[in-house]
Amino acid sequence: MRDVTETMAFKSEDLKRENIKHVLRVVKQALDERGYNSVNQLAGYLISNDPAYISSHNNARTLIQSVERYEIIEELVRAYLEDDKKQ
Repeated sequence: MRDVTETMAFKSEDLKRENIKHVLRVVKQALDERGYNSVNQLAGYLISNDPAYISSHNNARTLIQSVERYEIIEELVRAYLEDDKKQ
């Protein structure tokens, strides 16, 4: 059994990456619920910085704007390249 009084250290980079993944999942779900192609809408937003690509459904537009676009792009590239290494 784990000692619940034990101090845990979290790397801020890991937390930031997990937050970006969470934001993308929530936004994807909101876009899917509205019948949009989430890949096309997210790509349009990332390329243009136009928040109109993201539905306001479930606060998705506000949520995606809480993360810097370049951080989202970095995380997507990182995930793609890490997945590519596995193959």
